[in-house]
Amino acid sequence: MKFRGLIRMNSVGMKLFVILFATVVALSGGLGFSSYSMSKEIIREQVASASSQAIEQAADKLDFMFAEYESLSRQLAVDQALKSDLETVNKPGIGTVEKVQAEDRIRKKLDALKGSDERLQGVRLVAKSVQEAESYKSSGVSGIRTDANVESRVKTILEADGRPVWFPALKKGFFDAYTEPTVTMGRLLRNMKHPEAEYFLLFEIREKSFGDILSNLKIGKSGEVRVLTADNKIVHAVNGDLLESVSTIKLAQKLQESSGSSSFRTKDEHGVKQLVVYKPLKTADWRIMGFAPESDFLSAADKLIYVTLYVLGCAVIVAVLIGYILLRMVGRPLDKLCRLMEEGERGNLSVRTHFKGRDEIGRLGHSFNSMLEQISKLVERTNGSTQELLVTAEQLTRTSKDTSSAAGEMAGAAGEIAQGAASLADEAENGTMLVEEVGKRVSQVNASNTSMNESAARIIAVSQTGQQYMEQLVEKTEAVSRLTGLIEENSGKLTKSTDSIKSILAPMVDITKQTNILSLNASIEASRAGEAGKGFIVIAEEIRRLATQSGHSIETVSAVTEEIQETIGNTVEVLLSISPMFAAQLNSVKEAASIFKNVKQEMEKFVLHIHQSSASVEELNHSQSVMRDFLTSISSVVEQTNASTQEVASMAADQHQVSEELVQLSNRLEELAASLKESLGAFQVDLA
Repeated sequence: MKFRGLIRMNSVGMKLFVILFATVVALSGGLGFSSYSMSKEIIREQVASASSQAIEQAADKLDFMFAEYESLSRQLAVDQALKSDLETVNKPGIGTVEKVQAEDRIRKKLDALKGSDERLQGVRLVAKSVQEAESYKSSGVSGIRTDANVESRVKTILEADGRPVWFPALKKGFFDAYTEPTVTMGRLLRNMKHPEAEYFLLFEIREKSFGDILSNLKIGKSGEVRVLTADNKIVHAVNGDLLESVSTIKLAQKLQESSGSSSFRTKDEHGVKQLVVYKPLKTADWRIMGFAPESDFLSAADKLIYVTLYVLGCAVIVAVLIGYILLRMVGRPLDKLCRLMEEGERGNLSVRTHFKGRDEIGRLGHSFNSMLEQISKLVERTNGSTQELLVTAEQLTRTSKDTSSAAGEMAGAAGEIAQGAASLADEAENGTMLVEEVGKRVSQVNASNTSMNESAARIIAVSQTGQQYMEQLVEKTEAVSRLTGLIEENSGKLTKSTDSIKSILAPMVDITKQTNILSLNASIEASRAGEAGKGFIVIAEEIRRLATQSGHSIETVSAVTEEIQETIGNTVEVLLSISPMFAAQLNSVKEAASIFKNVKQEMEKFVLHIHQSSASVEELNHSQSVMRDFLTSISSVVEQTNASTQEVASMAADQHQVSEELVQLSNRLEELAASLKESLGAFQVDLA
């Protein structure tokens, strides 16, 4: 039964057990499986790195082999002896002996190349027309065939324009004439002088030589290495039947564009996950690719799964043990405390806990004991208070009887107070009438002061307006005086200017006279000159005429200048006569402005006195209002007192009746106190 109490699902201990169990299991499982995933990733990266290095080495070997054949083809392309022999065999009218000798040298050279390299299936020199009679091959090589596929390949070499072209492995060779697959490199041997002597050089390499180079390259336990073209066709594979087909494991276009080695993961045609590493070749547009199932090198990481499961099982056991300990340390004390609280709820205040620990549960038990002790003391004090309540109820009954008798005496006294209040109300009404009469007189005085105040305000406004007008007149008079001075100053400057004009005109008059004299002399000299001087006579006459006009103009300017000077002098005399008048007018205006200012000051003092008088009247009016309100309040209070007295008399009668009811309530209170005492008796208090 105890154990069943410990494993209640809604208990705190069970909740702690579930939380701890789930946390330990989740952490252990998450750590184990994450370690397993990280281990697989590390192994995968290490295998990919090592395989990439091996693939790079194999790619370097293939590039080296391809570079050898490309270098050999370049040597043949510049071999003058071979070039001469090819020109000889294609020369029209060549003798049979000479042609046979040249062809023999060509075949020996091709045989030498094949004999020195066991990887070669054959070496060919094929004419552009691809005819048997015009082609040469090394010994042991079958003849050529022509079909659409062969012509397409030859066209590719021709379009390369002398650059080497690599053809992927073909099961029957370049001309479909072999029984084993070969990889072919073709190149056009150019001859600019003798185009008829241009041949296609073909190196036919055994496909199995790729296997010899890649034999030491191994990826995983069952991995495979392939050489692919750009369109994922198989150039080399362990299974020769796959040649010329498209690889099921392909390199994506974005991976093919990468110039460095790399790796990725994919699935084969059977859905098996494969780790793929690849490296592009430098000489040909091919890729060397290696792949192997991930299970070949990830099997060691599977052991971590068993370790993780073992650790997870241990974690479950530890979590169960810790959870059981928590149930005993937390669940059972809390369950016991809950039962004790249920006992206290039923009224048993004598229950106590016996927790000895210093932790939170122990402190909770001590607090529970203190709470029940405080409640027990409260019940004891409530019992005492109930006894005091009974005594108080008895005293309240006696006091209610005394209050009933006092209420009768209060009613008689209230009647006498009502009579005195009625006479006081009559006197207050007479005082109110006198105060109202005084208020009317004060209102009349206040109205008179208000009219005087308004008249004084209007006078002040008129004085301010007059003062403003006088100030403006002073400013305008001063401005006119300043303008008169400026006119006098400008007149002096104009007089000086006319004098300057006269001084300028004097030399011009002399110049005019000299011009007339010079023109007269010129006319005389021209007359002496006769026919040759007629032109000068005309010029002299024109100069004299211009001098005469200048003289008239100068005289006119002089007359105008003298007239201007005379007018300026008259203007100055007038201004000098006006200036004293403006000065006298300015003084008069200033005196008038001063008078208006004094009038304004006197009116302001008068208005101040009127304001003081009005303020006094206002105070008197306020005092009269206060007195009237006071008398009105007294009258109202007297009336209220009369009414209240009558009401008190009525309430005294009612109080007598209430006192009787209060006696009844005291009896009821005594009964309730007895009932409360009986209810408190339900609590069990440990009096010890």
